[in-house]
Amino acid sequence: MPRLIEEGHIYLAQPPLYRVEKGRNLWYAYSDSQLSQILETIGRDAACRIQRYKGLGEMDAEQLWETTMDPGRRILLRVTTEHSRTEEGSTLRDTDRIFSILMGSEVEPRRDFILANAQYTSMLDV
Repeated sequence: MPRLIEEGHIYLAQPPLYRVEKGRNLWYAYSDSQLSQILETIGRDAACRIQRYKGLGEMDAEQLWETTMDPGRRILLRVTTEHSRTEEGSTLRDTDRIFSILMGSEVEPRRDFILANAQYTSMLDV
């Protein structure tokens, strides 16, 4: 349903990358810079526990609701594509092709794509 994306109707709920606990206080950080700000504010010592989330499966239901699903607190990101292509629909076809490469079962095309395009990324989460 490419028109849903083109018209801006598709959103992703952004989960946090980190959970920071110190004493009875709890913070969630959605980026490395946010984690750094929290640690500067509270100080990093033996009482500070940091958990790095690698996926939603690492959260229990309560944490998932609190950080990602609660309409009052969640962060939504609109799904967009570039509109710089001249051939109508080519952007979404390219997106579908790239998604298939990255999520497919064949390792070599995924590795080749990542190696060829790593230089263009400004945010890499490894």
